[in-house]
Amino acid sequence: MNLNFQLEARCPETEARLGRFRTTHNEVETPQFMPVGTVGSVKALDPRDLTDLGATVILGNTYHLGIRPGVPTLQALGGMHTMAAWPGSILTDSGGFQILSLTKLRKISEDGVVFRNHIDGGLLNLTPEKSIEIQEAIGSDIAMVLDHLAPSNSERSVMEEAMGRTTRWALRCLEARKRSDQALFAIIQGGVVEDLRQRHVEELCAHDFDGFAVGGLAVGESIPQMYETLAFTAPKLPENKPRYLMGVGTPQDLVEGVARGIDMFDCVMPTRNARKGGLFVDQGRRKINLNNAKFRDERGPLDPTCTCYTCRTFSAGYLRHLLVAQEILVYRLLSIHNLHIYLNLMRNLRGALREGRFAQFRRDWWSGVPTKG
Repeated sequence: MNLNFQLEARCPETEARLGRFRTTHNEVETPQFMPVGTVGSVKALDPRDLTDLGATVILGNTYHLGIRPGVPTLQALGGMHTMAAWPGSILTDSGGFQILSLTKLRKISEDGVVFRNHIDGGLLNLTPEKSIEIQEAIGSDIAMVLDHLAPSNSERSVMEEAMGRTTRWALRCLEARKRSDQALFAIIQGGVVEDLRQRHVEELCAHDFDGFAVGGLAVGESIPQMYETLAFTAPKLPENKPRYLMGVGTPQDLVEGVARGIDMFDCVMPTRNARKGGLFVDQGRRKINLNNAKFRDERGPLDPTCTCYTCRTFSAGYLRHLLVAQEILVYRLLSIHNLHIYLNLMRNLRGALREGRFAQFRRDWWSGVPTKG
């Protein structure tokens, strides 16, 4: 599916770009952050929360939804849009990340990867064709090719093997697709080695994918290495198609990813951290731990600079009480706050690009980040 990606503005000092594309369900402005709803739900939040926060794309996971509820139930319930009552767009990971995260539960071959699943020990034979079948049953607007994800600090021979397999699997995914209303993105691998990234860009960009992702980062390399790899790789991807950085990251990573030419981001960090009391404050520049006793009697908001529902309504002391008591409500309230921080940061980045002041916004934003040590 052609997303008709349109570039609307560029930053003259960086690779940052403002754009938009349209799926079957809605228009998506970029740069954009996509909340993660692994099993068909962004944890603790409902579609109205997400809409109010300004989310336009959420994620689902092929491995998890393929195991439970499985393809027949996904089809019977009308796919993720219908069963989750989500009106916006959905992007699905292919299951490739689980190749790395579930190493002890999988066996990989040229055909695909066989998982002994973490629910009941049953087998899931996830081939490129099966990954597309599951993603089509989910009904996502954007599907990802099945990729072989290797740690970024792997030996060169291991990285080359994973790259070659990812290319072959990507072409099998292209052949397997049946839905005309679903875009398909390829995934660029190669670790932090520039000539490998260059080779993989050339291999995959020669084919008619609807967008391209930079994969294999935030999986073992340093932050400077990640930024250097992004700066090398992103500008080499087609200008007329969306660029997606998978699984990254902190608010700082979003700012720097945009500066290097990335259009789309996802990460479990804002919601996962929220459920543990890890909160991003001051436009994402700092992180606090609400479990800290200093918040126990605090009558003010947890972030005086924030306009989210949680900060407008509840005191930091009350939220800490709920967190310590493990009261269910707190997971929703803290997730609302963190996602507001992320999505509002993206709105501000888009606004700065639209007004031709991205580079200054970036400098101003970083000037408020505390120095370590």
